[in-house]
Formats: sequence, structure tokens, C-alpha cells
Amino acid sequence: MSDFGAIVIGAGHNGLVAAAYLARHGMKTLLVEARETVGGCASSEDVLGVRVNICNCDHLTFRTTPVIEELGLGAHGLQYLDVDPGAMNMAWSGGAIWPSFHSLERTLEGLRMTHPNEVDGYRRYAAAAMPAVRLILDAAAEPPSARRLIGKVVQHRGRGASTLLRWSRMSAADVIRSFFETDALQAPGMVAGPMVWGISPETPGTGLGALSYAMRHVSTVGRPIGGSGMVPISLQSAFLASGGTLRASTRVTAINCTSTGVAGITVDDGTEITAPIVVSACDPHSTFLSWLRNPPAGAGPLIERWQATPHAEGYESKIDAAMTVLPVYKRLDPKLATQLDFDPLAATTYVAPSIGDMVRGASMMKSGTVLDRPAFFANIPTVLDPSMGTPGTHVLSLEALYTPYGVQGGWTGSAEPQRWIDQYATLLEPGWKEGLGQWRVMTPDRYEGEFNLPKGHATSFAGGPLAALHSKSPELTRYRTPVDGLYITGAATFPGAGVWGASGRNCALTILARHNA
Repeated sequence: MSDFGAIVIGAGHNGLVAAAYLARHGMKTLLVEARETVGGCASSEDVLGVRVNICNCDHLTFRTTPVIEELGLGAHGLQYLDVDPGAMNMAWSGGAIWPSFHSLERTLEGLRMTHPNEVDGYRRYAAAAMPAVRLILDAAAEPPSARRLIGKVVQHRGRGASTLLRWSRMSAADVIRSFFETDALQAPGMVAGPMVWGISPETPGTGLGALSYAMRHVSTVGRPIGGSGMVPISLQSAFLASGGTLRASTRVTAINCTSTGVAGITVDDGTEITAPIVVSACDPHSTFLSWLRNPPAGAGPLIERWQATPHAEGYESKIDAAMTVLPVYKRLDPKLATQLDFDPLAATTYVAPSIGDMVRGASMMKSGTVLDRPAFFANIPTVLDPSMGTPGTHVLSLEALYTPYGVQGGWTGSAEPQRWIDQYATLLEPGWKEGLGQWRVMTPDRYEGEFNLPKGHATSFAGGPLAALHSKSPELTRYRTPVDGLYITGAATFPGAGVWGASGRNCALTILARHNA
């Protein structure tokens, strides 16, 4: 008799979602986590006398899923603050800062004040992009299949399908240039798409990366009160309340197999734990190449495919700082905030290189160098949520993209993070740096060492529902593998990265449907 009905490896937010669903449906479930605490890169921690988020704090897709309601996360402490505008946008090359509101008309009103020549293009963009976003979000709520996708297209009366098909064949840069003329509108739209994916916006097939503006009109940007980590904390509480078992500070050393399927796991103290179902919410390379023991013959092609798949290197870094002086952006017209009635510091400010510089920066990463003016995500979570700071002290989060794992000279002692602070300060009125207190930087090597991300990179599924149907790695879209009872979830699986949770839910639903739980 097995020790558990299911074992989930990795307590990032997708692993937590999958485990919570399995436990809620009566399956005796063990969740194993290598770190002392759950959440991975979706967590928050107390450093510098304040609370900081490990990664960017804005959640755009998590609330588009049924996870909060189905798992009752509100009763386990999860509450959201809406962020509107969802972003402030600017380009290094110039032009006024402009806001992206949830309301399309309010966004257009702001553009009439800052970039009037781009208003018509933005309206055309929104008309094409918003239906596609609605279709993608709806399709992501279920495990992908041709039948389900056709059903979604029918339900949406075909709206968004042509955009989805056409843009998926284009580069994101070509898509965005077809609507906008200036860096101020083109460049920020690429930062939250291809740059987050670590690739050039000119790459063919990245066109859906141009949907980032439209995402904010369809979904509302939100931040959990108490930090991003309240999502995994509430999921852990829901999992334990459903009878689940959590083993933290426990590393998996093997996924054990019989001649037909999975048998359980071995952990770092040598203990073997048996279960007919094992779910890995970890990196696929580790899952299939490091942990799999005596897999059945049918898993051979899977293993060979992953052996031939290089592991990408990380390229995101993040500075967290305590500060006593709030930044004032030079290129923000104060009349804009007054007339449209919003606090510009409540939103994340996207600081974008030109598309040409993005292409150059993607190439520079190969030689371990960083753009002179990198892309930044700058936010101050304490403006909306004072509980993350202390009286008189705010938190700055400054995320920098295209910062390679293999930086020249190594990250230890690198002058790069200080250079980013100095560059960011050039965008602000004088006086801000005098109020900057202690700060720390998370670079790809630290994400590797502290969060178990090989080479500081979380393998992420890129692409929409069409890519899911034609994936050369079907385990990333179907969640099941050729090893009977072995499943995979996490950022590497559809629908991809970010604090979304749909992958964990879809994986759990796949398991429950197959095992009649």
C-alpha cells in the first residue's frame, strides 16, 4: 500500500495550487519543498527592515482564474488591492510618461494629453488585441485541446481568433510598429512581452508578446495586501486545511519508477516515499534528467529530447531598497495626475529601451554585457500597502532585464547594480538618492543558489493556445508524461510564467479526471 495518493515536488505557487486541488478532492497528498518556506519566486520576505517581494509584485492573471473562489483563499487571508493605472510607461529616448488604465477610454484620454498622434493607433490596437486576450484567458482556464479551443472560439463568436492566428506568426516588433509611431508607445509594449521572455522583439513568432497593453484593459492589475507572498501563504493554508501534508527543507534526490510507471520519490535523508502519482512543479531538466530513476522504456524519447534541449540562462535582476524620499519623475506632467485623478507612484513604471536597443541588448547578453540603459520595472509597493514598510520608510523595487547569468567578471562585486541605481536616478528630480537607505540585489546567480533555479532561469512556456496545441514537448501542455503517474506543472507548462496558477489547476484537473478522484 502506498504512503500517499499523490506527491507534489516543489511548493512554488503552481505546485501549491495543484496540491491544494488534489487534497481538496480527497486525495492523500504530500507536498515536498527544498526551501524552508513555500512560494519560491512568488514569495515575499523581511529584509532591510521592510517586506519585499522576490519578484515583481503586480499580479495580472491570477484573478482571471477560478482558483481564489474554488479554494476559498479569501478565508485563508488573501485580499487584493487594485492597481489603476496598471502601469506608467516611458521610453529612454524621450516623450512624456503616460498611464495605462484598466479603462480603455481613460487611457485614451491620457494619451490625448501626452501623445495625441498615437490615440487613433491605440484605439485600433485595442480593437484587435482585447478580443484575443479574452480568448487566451478563457482558453488558459482549462487543459488545452483542439476540441476545447474550437469550443472557446465558438463561444467568443470568433472574436480574437484571427488576431491570435495572424499575430502568432509575426514578430512582436512588427505587430507593435503596425499601430504606433514613437518609442514612447512602441517600446514599453515590448518590455512586458519579449524582454520578459529574454529574447529579441524581432524574433519571428513572438507576436502575442504585443498583447501586454491589452491585458491591462481586460484584466485588472492587483497586489495582495502584505505582499506577493500572501498568495502562497494562503494556498499553503488551504492545502493544510484540506488534510494535505507539507515537508519543507526536504530535497528530492530521485523519482522512482517501476517497469510500468512511477512508484514514488527518494529524499535527501535516504527515505523512500511511495505514491502512484508524482507531480513535479520544478524545472523539467531536473525532473527528467536528474531525478528519474529506472524509467520505463517508453520514456526514452522524452529523455533524449530533454537531453538535446539546452537550459537557458537567467537574465533578470532586482534591487530592493528602503528609502525615505519618494521619487519624482522629470517627464511626468503633474497636470495629468490631477486631471485624471490618480497617484502615479501607485503603479509600476516601465522604463523601456528602443526596439533597436532591445535587439542589441539581446545580443549583448551572449557576451555577458548589459545595455547602458536597461529596461526597468520600478515600483513602490508601500504607496498602496503601507504594511510592507515602516513609518517614514518606503520600499523600492527596481527590476532590470537582459542582465545575463554569465555577466563579465561575475556578479560578486559587480558594479552593474550601482550603475542601475545611478541610471534610474537620472530619470528623477534631484534629492532622491539622498533618501536611499540600505539595498540588496538579486541577480541570476542568487536566484540559482537561493531559489533552486538552474542558471538562475525558470524555464517558461511562451506562446498562446495555438502554440500549446503544436508543442514539440506535449508534456508541457498535457501535463502528463510517458511515465504512467508522472505529471508536470509550473512555469514551463501552459499557459506559462507569472503568478497565474492556471498551470497548477489544469494539471490537478487532468489528474483528477484520469484517476476518477
